[in-house]
Amino acid sequence: MLFDFFYLVLELKKVPRTGWKNKVNIEHPESVADHSFGTAVMAMVLSDLQKLDTQKILKMALLHDLAESITGDFMPEEISRETKNIAERDAMKEILSKLPGNITEEYDKIWQEYLQANTKESILLHEIDKMEMAIQAAKYSSEGFSKEKLDLFVDSAKKEIKSKELLEMLDTLSYK
Repeated sequence: MLFDFFYLVLELKKVPRTGWKNKVNIEHPESVADHSFGTAVMAMVLSDLQKLDTQKILKMALLHDLAESITGDFMPEEISRETKNIAERDAMKEILSKLPGNITEEYDKIWQEYLQANTKESILLHEIDKMEMAIQAAKYSSEGFSKEKLDLFVDSAKKEIKSKELLEMLDTLSYK
C-alpha cells in the first residue's frame, strides 16, 4: 500500500512544468517535483520568519501539486479551472487512498485548506507558489532563455502576490 503511494509520488520527477516547455521552448524544464521542492524550502523559511505553523505549511507545500503525478501539469489556457479541479480532486483521492485512513484524512484536510486559500498558511503558500515560478524565470533568463517570454511568468506572479514582503523580493529579481 505505501509502496503504491511512494511510486505515485516519485512520478512527479518525470512530469515537466509545461509552461516552460511550451511558452519558453525550454527542452528540459524543471519537473513538478523540482518546483515542489523549491516551494517547500521557501515555505519553511517564510513560515518560520512569520511564526506560522511551519509543519502544516511544509505538508501543504509537498501536497499542493501531488495530483499532477496522475493528471500532468496543465497550463491555464489548456483546460478550464473547473475541469482541472475535478481531475485533481479525483487524482488526489486516488493517491491518498493508498495511505492509512488517519493519515489520509489529515493530508486531505491540509490539501483542502490549500485549495480554499482561507488561512494564513494557505494564502502564503499560494503566493510562494507564484514566487518560486518568478525566481525560476529569473534563473532561466540567466541561462540565456528569452527575457520577453519569461516576463509573462514574472508578470503573472506580480498579479497574484499581495504580500508586501514577497512583492519587495520580487522587485529585486534581476535578469542577466
